[in-house]
Amino acid sequence: MTPKQIEQFRKRLIEWYRRHHRRLPWRETDDPYRIWISEVMLQQTQVQTVLPYYQKFLLLFPHVKQLADADLQKVLKAWEGLGYYARARNMHRAAKILVEQYAGKLPENWASVRALPGVGDYIAAAILSLAFNQPYAVVDGNVKRVLARLYEIGDPINKSSSYKIFKETAGRLLDHRHPGIFNQAMMELGATICKPGKPECNGCPVCSLCHAHQAGNVDKFPKRIKTPKTPLHHIAVGVVYKNNHMLITRRKFEGLLGGLWEFPGGKVRKHETPESACVREIKEEVNLGVAVAGHIAQVKHAYTHFKILMDVFSCRYVAGDVKLNGPIDFRWIVRREIELYPFPKANHKFIHLLD
Repeated sequence: MTPKQIEQFRKRLIEWYRRHHRRLPWRETDDPYRIWISEVMLQQTQVQTVLPYYQKFLLLFPHVKQLADADLQKVLKAWEGLGYYARARNMHRAAKILVEQYAGKLPENWASVRALPGVGDYIAAAILSLAFNQPYAVVDGNVKRVLARLYEIGDPINKSSSYKIFKETAGRLLDHRHPGIFNQAMMELGATICKPGKPECNGCPVCSLCHAHQAGNVDKFPKRIKTPKTPLHHIAVGVVYKNNHMLITRRKFEGLLGGLWEFPGGKVRKHETPESACVREIKEEVNLGVAVAGHIAQVKHAYTHFKILMDVFSCRYVAGDVKLNGPIDFRWIVRREIELYPFPKANHKFIHLLD
């Protein structure tokens, strides 16, 4: 686009946004803390899913200090079900840094914001533009889709080497006078008009400037690399009962579902029955001998890069003392105490069936 067309693009987009944007709580504030929380939650998570979590989280942790002082388990419990738990762990760590080094406030420069745990280019740009009106372009999935169609960019949006191209393109379009509202408008356009499947070009304020629309090629953009088939893992899990108590274990803080509690178990090996895998995994993981007493449920759950089929068994304690091999902690709890611990979403699919 020519400089004149870019100026037209900015003007039309911002005018459209002011008239048509969705009323969302994080758009009604200029508090950097609240903007930061919303952007972390919105990473890889839909707006409607985030809304109740955002409200609840801010009731529990209304300021950075409350978040920094909170026990990690309380933070993870507030995050329970939202997924991608590294976001919550990193946010908790970052809050401590903000209290210790920045008097509980988000810094206003790129290097300091970008250095916080869990803050990448996107969140840094979002915080600095939305909270401090600094000229940094945000580049998320919605923005990349808009840019791909606008300029007929042939580089795949899910290829890491393409990020630089989209970032540079977004930077050229950015309205330096109103970077915050411009970034919001770009993301809103991608979320509500320039959608993946059937974009609503008739309602688009900038369709006359869109190369793909003018060429009738909207359905050909954005380009994507085909991803391999998602693997399926068969898991066996045991709810071990001893004297009316059940055993739960805590995952390491690093990695998938870090810091959450769960029932012991693991992958079913080739030519192994789920029942025998359950007994073996419990012995290897917590050093207990158990006997399978019954089948509770079969659960299906999908993560980002794999799926699981989980057979859940009721197990009777037979012998042994707990010695951990993998988990970092354990508890013998009664049924009503489950509500005190953060569990993975897959576990919640059968917890309601437990006695």
